[in-house]
Amino acid sequence: MSRRIIVLLLILLITVSLSAQDFGFGFGFDDEESSSLLPGNKLSVSVNGEISASMTGYFDDFSDGAESIRLGDIFAGELSFAASTSIAEGIITLNLQPTDSPVSLDEAYLRAYLGRFDITAGLRKLTWGKADSFGPLDVINPLDSTQIYTEMADNISLMSVKIARPLVHISFRFGQFSKIEGVFVPNFEPYRIASEGRWAPAQMKMFSEMLETASEMGISLSELSLETDTTSLDYAQAGLRFTTTIGPADFGVQYYYGRLPQPAIGLTFNSSDPIPEMNVLYNPYHQIGLDYAQVLFGFNIRAEFAANITRDLKGDDGSVYNPSIAWSFGFDRNLFLGINLNFQVNESIRLMHDKLGSGSIRLLSDKLDNGDMAGVMNIMSSGIDVEGGSELTSTRLTAALSKKFLRDELELRTAVVWGIEDGDCLIMPALIWTKDDLRFAFSGGFFAGNKEGQLGQYRDNNFLKISLTYMF
Repeated sequence: MSRRIIVLLLILLITVSLSAQDFGFGFGFDDEESSSLLPGNKLSVSVNGEISASMTGYFDDFSDGAESIRLGDIFAGELSFAASTSIAEGIITLNLQPTDSPVSLDEAYLRAYLGRFDITAGLRKLTWGKADSFGPLDVINPLDSTQIYTEMADNISLMSVKIARPLVHISFRFGQFSKIEGVFVPNFEPYRIASEGRWAPAQMKMFSEMLETASEMGISLSELSLETDTTSLDYAQAGLRFTTTIGPADFGVQYYYGRLPQPAIGLTFNSSDPIPEMNVLYNPYHQIGLDYAQVLFGFNIRAEFAANITRDLKGDDGSVYNPSIAWSFGFDRNLFLGINLNFQVNESIRLMHDKLGSGSIRLLSDKLDNGDMAGVMNIMSSGIDVEGGSELTSTRLTAALSKKFLRDELELRTAVVWGIEDGDCLIMPALIWTKDDLRFAFSGGFFAGNKEGQLGQYRDNNFLKISLTYMF
C-alpha cells in the first residue's frame, strides 16, 4: 500500500471517528436515506492507540564518546481504528515513526459474526498455543528479530515484534467451551533478520565475510540473499486447531503445514563449474501439537508439545533441517511479600542427530580464512549441512521476578534468559511506573557468557532504555 493511500485512509478514518465522537461512539442512524445498515444494527466507531518517547543507548557507544552515541528516533506511535456492528467489525492499526515511511500498516482485517461462525480476513497477528512467549505452537506470524531484546526489556507482551500476515481465519464454537479454528495464509514471510549492523547474528556476518574472502581469493560464490521470492501460492500455509475445557483444565490440539522461518542453505552443482551455486531455502514442514493449561496448587501452569516433521526423514540432507520435537513448560505464582515468579523452559530436540554432515558454514569460513583450498573444495563437494556442528538439543530458561509498590503503581522486575547448551544469558532489570494511562519505564539488557552462543554473541550490545508512553 502506497504512502498516499495510507494517508488518505488515515484522514478518512479520523473524520469518521470525529463524527462518531459528536454522536457518542455508538449510535444508530434515524435517517433511512443516509444509512445502509440493517434495522437494529448500531454502528460503533472507536479510536485508540499510544504515543511513546523512548531512548536506547549502548554501553560500547558510551565508551567511544558522544560522537558515537545514537539514541534512536525517540518518537513512536500507534493508532487503531475500529468500526463494528452486531454482525461485523473492521480494524485498522497503523504504526507511526519519524522515518522515510512515517506511516506503516500493522494490522488491517474484517471480522464477520455468523451465528457460531466467526470469519476473519486481512492482515493480522494471530496467537496459537498457551505459552507466555516463544512457545513452539505459535507458528503463524514470524518475528522481527532486530527488536526482540529491546522490546523484552520493559514489555510483557511481544505482539509488537510479530509480523502481521495476510490470512483467512474461520472459527466455530460449539458447546460452552469448545472451538475449532482453521487458518489459511496464501504466502510466506520468514523471520526478519538483520544482515548487517548491531543486531545481525553471527551467522549472517559470517556469510558476508565468507563471500568477501572467497572473492579476494578468486572464488566466485553466488550472492546469498534472504530476499527469496515467497509470494507465490507454492508457499501457502494452512492449519487447524481445536480447543476445549475439561473440568479445571484447558486443552488444545493443532496441525499446521508451513515453512520453517529460519533460512537453510542449498547447493546447486553445474557440470561446467566446480564451485556450486549457493541458494537460500525455506523448508516446508508439518507440525502436530498439543497444549495444556490449568491452575494447580496455586500455580498457573502452561505446557506445549510439538512434533516438527520436515522432508529429511533420514537426517542426511544438509539443505533441510532435520525433524525435531519441541516442548515448553511454564508457570506463574505469587511467592511471598507480594513477589511474583514467572518461569518458562523451552527445548528443541533434533531427531537423527547422528546423521548430520560434517561440513558447516563455520568450517567453510575457517577454511577460507586459512587459505585451505583443498579443504574448501572438499567441503563444497561433500556438501554443507545447515545444522552441522550444532548441539543435539537447544534449551532456554526464562524467569522473571516482579513486585509492585505504591498501590501497584510502581513495579520492580528482573528477567533472566539462560541458554543452557550455549552457556550464555541475558539479564534485564526494569523499573516501571504506571499512573492511569501514563507509563514510564527505565530498563536495561546485559548479555554475558559464551560469545558464540545465541545470546552471548551480543555481548557488545548491553543497553539502557528509557521510555514514556501515553495510552488512549
